[in-house]
Amino acid sequence: MQELVVISGKGGTGKTSITASLAVLAKSAVVADCDVDAADLHLVLSPQIKERHQFYAGQEAVIRQADCIACGACLAHCRFDAIKMTKQSSGELSFYIDPIACEGCGVCVRFCPVKAIDFPERRCGEWFVSETRIGPMVHAKLGIAAENSGKLVSTVRQSARQIAEAEKRSLVIVDGPPGIGCPVIASITGATQVLVVTEPTVSGEHDLERVLALTRHFNIPTAVCVNKWDLNPGMTDHIEKKARKSKARIVGRIRYDLSVTKAQIQALSVIETDSPCAVDIKNIWNKLGLTGD
Repeated sequence: MQELVVISGKGGTGKTSITASLAVLAKSAVVADCDVDAADLHLVLSPQIKERHQFYAGQEAVIRQADCIACGACLAHCRFDAIKMTKQSSGELSFYIDPIACEGCGVCVRFCPVKAIDFPERRCGEWFVSETRIGPMVHAKLGIAAENSGKLVSTVRQSARQIAEAEKRSLVIVDGPPGIGCPVIASITGATQVLVVTEPTVSGEHDLERVLALTRHFNIPTAVCVNKWDLNPGMTDHIEKKARKSKARIVGRIRYDLSVTKAQIQALSVIETDSPCAVDIKNIWNKLGLTGD
């Protein structure tokens, strides 16, 4: 089984649009949206949810008000300002825990003298198995201010691989998150190939350098494509030269094309329209050398 992960050094480079087009060209791949903090591949592929799963990771403290003696021990030991104290109309003090500020360290649970603090698993989001017009898709939604996105990414990837094995599909295409943090590492580890989408700007060059350093560290074959290359041809040449020095393979350029926005409005991938840049994306697909049939 092959696994292509599409990433970028920053958001807004066109990574998701390109991923959707590659998935259409693959014809029978399993698609995974691992940009769990800001998933948007579903806006193009319009998945119909078949399975819905809750995602739990870490723990959070919850004070049982009926058993709390308002001693303030939790407040004294919390280093994250998660314990809040209020004064009731009767004049008595009461304590509660802000779930957003709570880091799940468990110190308050340890030092509560009457064991009035529960420590349940934290519900951080959901992940889904869906069907799209191009085949199965696994995607997720991380909760607001929730953590453990790397663990959720691993869950999505594992499920996508299992579906590919069960349905005898030879390719998994992953829409990875931007940047170089934990969710990116969780997306690319063990991948067959990584495609980095960049743009011809100073920030694009800087972010590409960081991403290529990451893929070199994990020794993953890496290809690079420059989106909207014709906005700055000189910078495109410069970026491609630096990418080659970093042992990355240049697989193509994608022209700036207003038809991309029109395709998004219609909930279509670029490759499903008569957009001029569809030709560029087809050339990139051919150079990647992957098979999804």
